[in-house]
Amino acid sequence: MTSSKVIYSIVGQRLDKASKRRGAYEKRFERRWRPTVSLALMDNVSEVHLLYDNERALAEEVKEDIQKLNSDVCVSLHQVGFADPWELAEVHLTLVDFVEKEVVNFKPDHEYLFHITTGTHIQQICIYKLVEGHYFPGKILQTAPGEKGGEARFQVIDLDLSKYDAVAERVRRQKEAEENDLKRGIPTLNLKFNQMIEELEIISRRSPYPILLMGPTGAGKSDLARRIYALKHKSSQISGDYVEINCATLMGDNAMSALFGHKKGAFTGASENREGLLQRANNGLLFLDEIGELGLEEQAMLLSAIENQSFYPLGSDRLQESRFQLIAGTNRDLRESCRQGTFREDLLARINLWTFTLPGLKERLEDLEPNLDYELDQVSRALDQRFRMASDARRRFVEFSSHQDAIWSGNFRDLIASVRRMTTLSDGGIIRTDDVEREISRLKAIWFGDNTTGECVGDKSALDCIDQTTLSNIDAIDLHALTLAVDTIKQSSSYAEAGRKLFDRSRLRRKQTNDTHRIKSWLQRFDIELKDIPLRAKKYLV
Repeated sequence: MTSSKVIYSIVGQRLDKASKRRGAYEKRFERRWRPTVSLALMDNVSEVHLLYDNERALAEEVKEDIQKLNSDVCVSLHQVGFADPWELAEVHLTLVDFVEKEVVNFKPDHEYLFHITTGTHIQQICIYKLVEGHYFPGKILQTAPGEKGGEARFQVIDLDLSKYDAVAERVRRQKEAEENDLKRGIPTLNLKFNQMIEELEIISRRSPYPILLMGPTGAGKSDLARRIYALKHKSSQISGDYVEINCATLMGDNAMSALFGHKKGAFTGASENREGLLQRANNGLLFLDEIGELGLEEQAMLLSAIENQSFYPLGSDRLQESRFQLIAGTNRDLRESCRQGTFREDLLARINLWTFTLPGLKERLEDLEPNLDYELDQVSRALDQRFRMASDARRRFVEFSSHQDAIWSGNFRDLIASVRRMTTLSDGGIIRTDDVEREISRLKAIWFGDNTTGECVGDKSALDCIDQTTLSNIDAIDLHALTLAVDTIKQSSSYAEAGRKLFDRSRLRRKQTNDTHRIKSWLQRFDIELKDIPLRAKKYLV
């Protein structure tokens, strides 16, 4: 059964006016096309609602002519006061108010149309936006003159582009291209990851709200944040810069200053004004990696800045505005941090509107080969030399990668480093089986502290206070320095004493020193907390 049509139309002060010349008025239905009057000729029209401003007489005339052409049509008049029909904001608000008040008895079994042929260009634009934004529960109707006199042609325009095959295909290709960009062009196979990317592509196009990226170190949070920015920037959602900071590097006054900026003289050493990262990200995207490392005071100010899109720089009483989009990254369980009192629940509630957990490489082994090919290509481009793997070498590497011994604790960072080492040591740009075997031994040494490659990885006993998973992410060269640092701390009676011993040369060149802070910051490069390393037990005289 065909639905009855309910049509809304603005009376056209020029196009809908009939000529009053002798003889012309009597033949007004035959000689001249009048858009709103022609609505009476459309099939299955049950109601026509005429919107007018001050032209009451013209509206009455159009109503009368519609009913002469089709007596079954019910015509209603609505006086809508357009203060200025050429002023966008005023017209839009007036039409929204009209729709909210008048289109209240919506009948699902009727087809609702808004006639867009009459009215000013601004009114037509606003009608389009009403339909596009679903303020008006229907479609757009466009009319045009027919081949003869008062005849008319009608075109119903559905703004749901998915219903147009050619457009839908174009949209589908664009969507696939954007998903491909988020995956760096890698043909990934992991179903969970692909579904996540598909959702992220939609959210990146439609939502300006915060995104929380969770997942282990090396899972690709920073890279994904940069690609989300590129997608948003390409689609003109944002025009500003991409600004990234690892919150684990922010300590004390430096944290406040780095994020929010400071005024000259705000604290000791603030010799000039400084623009904060939030201000730099104005109209752009701010990526706060390891957001769980922020102090509670910084968290409170960040929450206020997100909600109000404004903040006070350190030492300033002048409010600064910044409209930035936020992506936060963490490898911590922030809900557990909330329970422990180290992370604000209200901030978590604000940033986890869209939360995605990136799986580690061990959970995406089907994607190892596509990523292996991608990294080989990246090295080839960087060094301007083609690298490839012999088939037996490739088979051996993939076989090992899927074995339980391959823990991939550094996730994709481990894979990237592995490819770089193998290409460096390969002969003639071809990675052979012996190159792979050597790399397997090296990976085991990094992950488990084995010394089968002749690489020194440090005295494991000195590092017994540090979690083995953390140690497995640290390069051999850094393990040497870390072993020295931990051993020195254990032999010291205070952290400040340990700092003085470890930074014995560079501290002499500084005007001010904070030895405890320096050693704490250095350890945090490896995700190690200073408080987890025990000091030498104090001896007391009795």
